[in-house]
Amino acid sequence: MSDNRSISIIIPCRNEEKFIGECLNSLIDNAYGENRVEILVVDGMSDDGTRAIIKKFSEMYPFIKLFDNPKRVTPVALNIGVRAALGEYVTILGSHSKVDHNFIKINIDSLSKFNVDCVGGVLETLPSNSNLIAQSIALATSHMFGVGNAYFRTGADKPKHVDTVPFGCYKREVFEKIGLFDEDLVRNQDDEFNLRLIKNGGKVLLVPGIKSYYVARDSLSKLWKMYYQYGYFKPLVARKVGGVLTWRQLMPSIFIISLITFGTMSLFVKYCIWLFLLIITLYLFINFAFSFSIALRKGKKKFFPLIIVFSTLHFSYGLGYLKGIFDFIVFKKYKKQIIVDVPLTR
Repeated sequence: MSDNRSISIIIPCRNEEKFIGECLNSLIDNAYGENRVEILVVDGMSDDGTRAIIKKFSEMYPFIKLFDNPKRVTPVALNIGVRAALGEYVTILGSHSKVDHNFIKINIDSLSKFNVDCVGGVLETLPSNSNLIAQSIALATSHMFGVGNAYFRTGADKPKHVDTVPFGCYKREVFEKIGLFDEDLVRNQDDEFNLRLIKNGGKVLLVPGIKSYYVARDSLSKLWKMYYQYGYFKPLVARKVGGVLTWRQLMPSIFIISLITFGTMSLFVKYCIWLFLLIITLYLFINFAFSFSIALRKGKKKFFPLIIVFSTLHFSYGLGYLKGIFDFIVFKKYKKQIIVDVPLTR
């Protein structure tokens, strides 16, 4: 069925010399005809060795093409790719990722088989190196306590209708129907696009057989920046689509608000300090319990790093979300480009 269908794969990137080669090789190794695939790498004017690597690949494989993204923002890169794409299907892919050998074929077959508008699969998170923090980051960002009930991260045993998927594969007419990616959104632009698709009668399906692999960030500072940005732009997404995407995204900010509220009130009302301590104690107990459970299976040395990583995930996302509420909901700064030079991969 899929052997007669053409597909365009769009990869936004900037300064990804460590990962872009493996990403492209995984697509080249896919079991799908080269004359039916085009790979559009949209680069945010990298100043490391990324562009040289891409150019070398494009010389060897004519179906790999390099485009410039002077604005260096992910949704701009995606829209450059969509406008240039010639395929009947369009897939977006992060340069920090690689895919299974049948990734393309299963995507296309699934769109036809299930008669939906977008499909995506399960994303396995890999550590970027062998140190304990990097390994713990990969484990925490694949666990329910770290990312909630995001099935594409925690896994699924059968096809499931969801609100979003990683590296979605779309029928081309989707873009003609609902437009392009929102360029106000440095992060979460795929979440907003998929919600907009669903609100317009489209269907997004998670198919477990579609497998990709994502290399997680390798330090707490990079993890903090990424999840702070994820949280920061969620209120803007909610404003644009007219509501909260899922309740799981509210939990970190509710947790932080409760700490701030009872911590401040304890200065005036004595019993509030006990509520503050109760919340902190309950959070630490749950964090310790999940970290211990994972460490028993994955290595006892990861226990304390996991506690730190989970805390980094929750506090960075929650604080970012609260800042986003003030900027985008209260002060309505959503028409301004708040962050420009940020990592472009998911």
